Amino acid sequence: MLPHYLKRSLYLAGFSLAFCHAGIAAAWEPTKPIEIVVPFGAGGATDQMARSIQGIITTYKMLKQAIIVQNKAGASGAEGLMDVKSSPGDAHKLLVNSASLYMTPMATGLPFNWRDLTPVAMVAQDEFIFWVNSDSPYKTAPEYLAAVKKAPETFKMGGTSSKREDHIITSLVEKKSGAKFIYIPYKSGSEAATQLSGKHVDSNTNNPSESIAQWRAGQHRALCLFADKRIGYQAKVTDTQSWADVPTCKEQGLDVQYQMLRVIMLPGGVSPDVAKFYVDLLQKVAATPEWKTYLEKNALKPSFISGEALRQYLTKDEQTTREIMKAAGFLAQ
Repeated sequence: MLPHYLKRSLYLAGFSLAFCHAGIAAAWEPTKPIEIVVPFGAGGATDQMARSIQGIITTYKMLKQAIIVQNKAGASGAEGLMDVKSSPGDAHKLLVNSASLYMTPMATGLPFNWRDLTPVAMVAQDEFIFWVNSDSPYKTAPEYLAAVKKAPETFKMGGTSSKREDHIITSLVEKKSGAKFIYIPYKSGSEAATQLSGKHVDSNTNNPSESIAQWRAGQHRALCLFADKRIGYQAKVTDTQSWADVPTCKEQGLDVQYQMLRVIMLPGGVSPDVAKFYVDLLQKVAATPEWKTYLEKNALKPSFISGEALRQYLTKDEQTTREIMKAAGFLAQ
């Protein structure tokens, strides 16, 4: 028969072990493959970000389950938004998105509101650059816009979708400069870049990541950056230029500024434990050297926000977006 003190020790040890197991069981983790929904075509900036996150998670074995990227680009991104909205409580589905969270519903009347979903984290902010084909004679935005003003509605501006970020920037440029473009919407920024390389459009307002290959290859020329200050990355991207060498449009007399959030969302109706799991996962991703390299390569601003701060950011950004779209005449009637 065991002494009393030994029985007590074994009981406490068993209780502690049971408590630990209970704690582990209480911490949610995926039980099947995770789907990352990209509401745009393959090759665009959002798709590139989703696949970069997927690659980092896989490389570092951060998950026991597989993670799969699915492009659902129909109806200018509405298909992807509605797919995630129609999956309440699905803890194995993520949405990678941008300001189209509000732009698409505002422009189309789509019965969707970002509050239908569960915000997880903003992981970066993206820039926009005024690009022309390198064979064009224009070296600055004022030179190009002067030519456009002489022949209104003959120069073609390419962009991702209609009444979204690229189209909004085009509208802001027109309002500030008096120039008038023919806006040509494409399924993704990569397609808009390809069309500019082929001279099927005269310019576009792609994110840096969407035109980096063409810039490095000498096919595209960066006229200016739509921001209040230059990008800080100093490493050479082309033979002669870094992102920091691209002047702001404001420096050239075109005061148009626009940055875009990159955000991860879950469907609505998931538990706080699920959201916390993905916040923690994305923080691990953001701490890797591969993520820092990805940000620098694609000229993204590091910006990680979650929780209530993210909800406040989304609310403010939504209102700003509504005002811009109203001024551009893009709101659904």
